[in-house]
Amino acid sequence: MPEYYSSIGEAVGAAMQHNIRLAHRSTAPGSDKPLQVRHLPSASADPYSVRGMVSRLHEDASPDEVAGIIEEVNGALVGALPELTELVASAADWTRARLDFDDPHHNPTFETWTRLAAAYGMLQDVREQLEVAEDGLAACPAERTDPRHHQMVNVLRSRELLDDVLGAEAAPVPSAARNVDSDRQRAARASSPRAGTSPSTGSPPATAAPPPAPRSAGRPR
Repeated sequence: MPEYYSSIGEAVGAAMQHNIRLAHRSTAPGSDKPLQVRHLPSASADPYSVRGMVSRLHEDASPDEVAGIIEEVNGALVGALPELTELVASAADWTRARLDFDDPHHNPTFETWTRLAAAYGMLQDVREQLEVAEDGLAACPAERTDPRHHQMVNVLRSRELLDDVLGAEAAPVPSAARNVDSDRQRAARASSPRAGTSPSTGSPPATAAPPPAPRSAGRPR
């Protein structure tokens, strides 16, 4: 079964760990488990996945669109956040079945259950906060305000999608939406920690090399 990564950082980290294992293994080359094919789906492949919703939630989306995305992620039946909440609850219940209070001075299993229970409570609180925020999102102004106001509050998003980093080709969309998505990708790359070493975002010089062909053109599906 293919494995999925939620970010380019996780994919690179897994590749590094695999290379370290290959460099330090003491067994015969053919004795370890076969390497699994790892699939990194594009955010455009499923607009209702978390990656797809992050991709859709760009700064030029309308208030109703943003409120709808939050409603999707927080939906009671198929929302990603309720599913994550139940996953943490299941992990806590798994730990609960292994509790042992015979030694009152040493109980690391109970400490683990306590952390999982706390995480479950936090996720429940997040769900309640997002339910209230939905109405506020729909009431937000459609147009962006003067940038001087934006400097008063820190940017929270800290992770880039794989599509942001590699510039993967998106699914065919109307031209207006395509321009918005291009702006979002450029903004994401500009806000990357590597942005300080990247070329200026202005017009490229006349001698600049032509852009490379899309990465997905020759990739097997």
